Amino acid sequence: MKIIDLDGPLHLTNDGSLEIVFLGTGTAFSRKNHQTNFVIIKGDTHILVDFGMTGPQALHEVDRKVEDLSVILPTHSHADHIGGIEYLTLLNRYVGVPNGRPKLTMITTREYREVLWEQSLRGGLEYNELNLEGTRLSFEDFYDTHFMDPLPSKGRSLYTTDFRGIKIELFHTNHIPGEAEKASDAFITYGLFVDDRVFLSGDTKFDEDLIKMYADRAEVFFHDASITRNAVHASFSELRTLPESIRNKMHLMHYQDETSADDAKDFAGLVQRKTRYIFE
Repeated sequence: MKIIDLDGPLHLTNDGSLEIVFLGTGTAFSRKNHQTNFVIIKGDTHILVDFGMTGPQALHEVDRKVEDLSVILPTHSHADHIGGIEYLTLLNRYVGVPNGRPKLTMITTREYREVLWEQSLRGGLEYNELNLEGTRLSFEDFYDTHFMDPLPSKGRSLYTTDFRGIKIELFHTNHIPGEAEKASDAFITYGLFVDDRVFLSGDTKFDEDLIKMYADRAEVFFHDASITRNAVHASFSELRTLPESIRNKMHLMHYQDETSADDAKDFAGLVQRKTRYIFE
């Protein structure tokens, strides 16, 4: 993996290498590092993974307009992960589409599509106008949906897709509620394994079984990490119990603003925003 500072605007295309650029690396309450959202780029394809409340400002800081984005994959319904999606969606419908842009492409699962619309997006999107059929707007009026295919598994939901040359394996994480003991007990939250190379945990408690699932397959781990123990995120102290061979390839994200490089000295380091992580 090559790590290169973003020099100039964020480009949404590249030479065909797998590339990940973090728009933010912080928690839901971050004021300095923005919330943890990122863009996967490969050739002519880009996928925005999550778009929280700080997403529009984070894009502005890498000289990119919100309306330049066309594909999104949300991992779960907390505001630091979907709080900017309504903004993105309305801007695309009323500025992008009239100027020749297609509807947004939403990559998701069938189980989460219903939750995302009915429990989060519908209230802000349905009542803006009537569609051509004379009914209130629906999910399909805003998005072309790319559904992921379920994989056979025991105890943890898994999904897969190849989206325009980017292979994604989606796994169910144990993030919320705090009392859930395993992923099968938890509400819908996802992490990703990209191109059979890169593990991105999404939001998750410390889940050693999940890490073991990908320990031999992942070249790099980008993992949720909190400097303090809490009920719904993995802590630095818990992650330090992992074998050195895993910690040496684990970069920590979703951390508090006061987190220092010294806090991550037992790992590969802290994920940095405005930085290109390139896998050739």
